[in-house]
Amino acid sequence: MAISLSNQGLSDTLVVLGAAGLVIPAFTRLRISPVIGFILVGMLVGPFGLGALVPRVPWLYHVTISNPHSIEPFAEFGIILLLFAIGLELSFRRVWTLRRLVFGTGAAELAGSALLIAAGLMLLGQPWQGSLGLGLALALSSTALVLPLAGTTSAVGRAAFAMLLFEDLALVPIIFLLGAIGPAEGGWSEAGGVALRGALTVAILYGAGRFLLPRLFSQAARTKSPELFLAASLLVAIVASVATSAVGLSPIVGALLAGLLIAETEYHSEVEVITAPFRGLALGVFLISVGMSVDLRAIWANLPQLALAVAGVVAIKTIVTYLLLRVANARPGVAAETGLLMGSPSETTLIVLGAASAANLISPPTAAFWQTVTAIGLTLTPLLARLGNRASRRIDRRNAEAEMEVAEQGPGTVLIGFGRVGRVVADMLKAHDQPYLAVEADIDAVATARREGYQVLFGDIARPELVERLRIAEARALILTMDDPVLTQRLTRRIRAMAPDLSIVARARDARHAAELYRAGVTEAIPETLESSLQLSEAVLVDLGVAVGPVIASIHDKRDALRQAIRREAQIEREPRIRRIRQRT
Repeated sequence: MAISLSNQGLSDTLVVLGAAGLVIPAFTRLRISPVIGFILVGMLVGPFGLGALVPRVPWLYHVTISNPHSIEPFAEFGIILLLFAIGLELSFRRVWTLRRLVFGTGAAELAGSALLIAAGLMLLGQPWQGSLGLGLALALSSTALVLPLAGTTSAVGRAAFAMLLFEDLALVPIIFLLGAIGPAEGGWSEAGGVALRGALTVAILYGAGRFLLPRLFSQAARTKSPELFLAASLLVAIVASVATSAVGLSPIVGALLAGLLIAETEYHSEVEVITAPFRGLALGVFLISVGMSVDLRAIWANLPQLALAVAGVVAIKTIVTYLLLRVANARPGVAAETGLLMGSPSETTLIVLGAASAANLISPPTAAFWQTVTAIGLTLTPLLARLGNRASRRIDRRNAEAEMEVAEQGPGTVLIGFGRVGRVVADMLKAHDQPYLAVEADIDAVATARREGYQVLFGDIARPELVERLRIAEARALILTMDDPVLTQRLTRRIRAMAPDLSIVARARDARHAAELYRAGVTEAIPETLESSLQLSEAVLVDLGVAVGPVIASIHDKRDALRQAIRREAQIEREPRIRRIRQRT
């Protein structure tokens, strides 16, 4: 029997797949997380969007989701795969490596934010059980949004990753806690029974997983069949979820445990790669279902309350994160940027809200209100990230300018410019215990270098007053690494007039530029082309089998000869000019 295009399930499936095919490429091209796109699509095609116009415009039936409940099973599967993916990224080893930052700052951030939000809700009349559930839900931050925005290599990314890691680990205990304090039948005795059965099930799954999973995936790998490997991965996640669900726990407990166990095997990378498309699509369905629950008319009708709720949650989480990172000796700019980035609720907030609602801790209207707050917060996350970056740059710039006064105690070696060349020179000075002070005009480079422990100040060396404030005339040496020939020559003449005996070593582009710098007054000029050619010569001679000692000696001789030639060129060009000046006078 042929399936008609008016079939509801087929129509809704086409809408979801079409949304995934359009949203992911479009938002990736715009460098915006697809998470936001899926929520917006859900708002557009859901029953409160275009779906409300189907009775008047029948053809909209084919581009809207007429029955939101029809995609709920797919949304639940998306949640399971999301937690499975989180488990794959964690691994017990990774958690142990970051244990101090994760279980220190991360735990304090989640607990502090949750308690402050819960206290505010209790003041507004919410019972303590519901306030605690909402506080724990809203204190969570979005792993799916924050890590792509911040990365994991920057100072902000590392701090955010540690806190997100603890939140991911705490998700299952939070859901269990909400089920235990809820007014369910049987009270604490029933909760204790669930806890006992759950602990036993988790222990069995852990023991069986450690023994069976390596053998299962090794057999799947030997077949060299991607389909079989994918089937084995999904089977493990689903079986673990069904097992925990059968004893009264949430299925996401099993999904997270399955991910953690696979992360301990040598097959975790392959599992991550092969399940990524399904995870992305399932998460997209889940987020579309979130968007469909957002009623734009209700948002407009409750705009002041929603705006106040979003602002309050973001403010509390930002302040708590900022203060904790400052206590942990993070720089003010890093703490501010991380705080704003972590300020919004998370996609896992929706999971906890669902658990709180299922445990009868909060009413369905209250859950719907905070789901809308979460959806709004998720869409604001990229904007908060941009604001955080600007705030970080402004704070670092102000602090760097304020700390300039400290440098006036008298520098050792002054290093002007802190790019790739200046960084290497600073490393060598540090290796030989030589004090230095670097000056850089790029505030982003200054902030990055200071986070890594370098002694760098912000300032534009082209300003004459900065040269005086640095007291360069009292320095032991001056190193110029800027890639600006005109500024380098001008600065050399100015400082040579101030300090005739100061040793000035400058970076030059080529031999001609080096000759000009010698005429300007540098002690040594290092042409980049000269050093590159000498290093190439040394490498090829050693590879050809020439002894290292004679090679190094010949390189030194050649370098000295080329430098003397450059100095003679500078002197020869200078003498005719002196004679011309004398003839004119």
